[in-house]
Amino acid sequence: MLRLTDIKLPLDHAEGALREAIRVRLGIADADLTGYTVARRGYDARKRGAITLIYAVDVDTPREAELLQREQTASDGGPGDPTGKSPPRGKHAKGQAGIPEAVARAINTSKLIATPDTTYRFVARAPADLALRPIVVGMGPCGLFAGLVLAQMGFRPIILERGKAVRERTVDTFGLWRKKILNPESNVQFGEGGAGTFSDGKLHSQITDKLHHGRKVLTEFVSAGAPEEILYVSKPHIGTFRLVTMVENMRATIESLGGEIRFSSRVDDLLVETDATGTRHVRGVTLADGSQLRADHVVMALGHSARDSFAMLHERGVFVEAKPFSIGFRIEHPQSLIDQARFGPQAGHELLGAADYKLVHHAGNGRSVYSFCMCPGGTVVAAASEPGRVVTNGMSQYSRNERNANAGIVVGIAPEDYAAYGDGPLAGVALQRHWESQAFVLGGGEYEAPGQLVGDFIANRASTTFGAVLPSYTPGVRLGNLDESLPRYAIDAIREALPAFEKQIRGFAMHDAVLTGVETRTSSPVRITRGGDGHSLNTRGLFPAGEGAGYAGGILSAGVDGIKAAEAVAMSIVGAAD
Repeated sequence: MLRLTDIKLPLDHAEGALREAIRVRLGIADADLTGYTVARRGYDARKRGAITLIYAVDVDTPREAELLQREQTASDGGPGDPTGKSPPRGKHAKGQAGIPEAVARAINTSKLIATPDTTYRFVARAPADLALRPIVVGMGPCGLFAGLVLAQMGFRPIILERGKAVRERTVDTFGLWRKKILNPESNVQFGEGGAGTFSDGKLHSQITDKLHHGRKVLTEFVSAGAPEEILYVSKPHIGTFRLVTMVENMRATIESLGGEIRFSSRVDDLLVETDATGTRHVRGVTLADGSQLRADHVVMALGHSARDSFAMLHERGVFVEAKPFSIGFRIEHPQSLIDQARFGPQAGHELLGAADYKLVHHAGNGRSVYSFCMCPGGTVVAAASEPGRVVTNGMSQYSRNERNANAGIVVGIAPEDYAAYGDGPLAGVALQRHWESQAFVLGGGEYEAPGQLVGDFIANRASTTFGAVLPSYTPGVRLGNLDESLPRYAIDAIREALPAFEKQIRGFAMHDAVLTGVETRTSSPVRITRGGDGHSLNTRGLFPAGEGAGYAGGILSAGVDGIKAAEAVAMSIVGAAD
């Protein structure tokens, strides 16, 4: 099969234009184009009103070998076709009678390669005499895929999740949103599905994925009930309600393969043994109820908010180090404003959906300010996991049809910024807690969040009434001045960035847009460092993985890292058996 990439067509191209573009680009008769499937569809919106779709397609043709050879010959500088009948491309295509202008443009930059093999292949099979089952701690995207792949390889993992099953967890989460009652063990951060369940369900990532593990993640999601379009759209997303059902289906698959899942099973301690050579080895875990589970292989698939677990690992001597993350606010605009700014007269087109954005500004004080976790047509949600603290995050449903767009506007910080809040690798956690507690106080002490209109924030004056934009944070937003809600360097950088973002998206700095504080859980404040074989840097049998360990950022990358952790565990077990 052949893959043809970078085929560009107008947003409203004719039904047969894509097929014709493929045929003309390859220089073959229609009868030789026996079929094609869309491998990727994105869009280029840099020219408002002239948005183009960009396709990659996998093509079936009996002339595959010939066409690949011709492409190679042309790329080497030889004639495009040994027969002298090169396919029309670029400016030459425009001169061919009967070829529509749209098709001619589509041919200009397209490239032809052999379709890559994205089939997932298991690295091992469990031995028949497996003595101790591997343990996976955490059932967010990373733990879910670590458990799934281990189960598919026959290792019958035990998955320990401190929170509840996803349906029960949803009830607890809504308890904070609607009744201002926080369950510290079952909330946006903790429970089946992890923090990604109450998010936009975005499934794109910038990770390097030469082994196509991301394709394995997407394929398993589709098998669990996700729409098939996530396999080919350039920015796939699922939304919270669909994620709930998918997580349940994946749980059922793990159990059907011999895996075991235990909810409300917080791991409070790690059993570590040091051998005669001084090497540390995992020997199991201790649960909150005092019971112990023996295991020689433990995947620590913690979320970025498992602060007590970070402290426990540090106390047990596991190598942990501070890492950079970001802090800031959530910003809300009318989604219609973002749609018009990004898409112009083509706003509302069904193939485009609700518009998103990605912004960055390098402030004069040396800080980088950027948009984070942009949620089109979504809501700002309460994401606290500890009493007496306020945390914000963003969420969307699959439809993305809520009236507001929201995104984090955050400032990058580094370990040297943590010194004022404590020493050691957990100082970043202390920084988070300080500003989350401050937000709780500024919000009035009932999990309401402090807020300010963008115009007032830029002018550094307190807000007293909302304007055209009503905040979506359901525990409530208390207006005031956010000047004391983050470190001075962060406030100054965001205050400078908002007018700069106005130059990229007209209306971004509108007076009535709303800032809600605080956003502190952009990523883990620590890294549980591991070696190239997946084991902890100083504790054999411990496999740190996912967001909490500092190796992922988002659903897709966390799922991919879970697969890598499962493979590392499998190879360790099989190697030990050999």
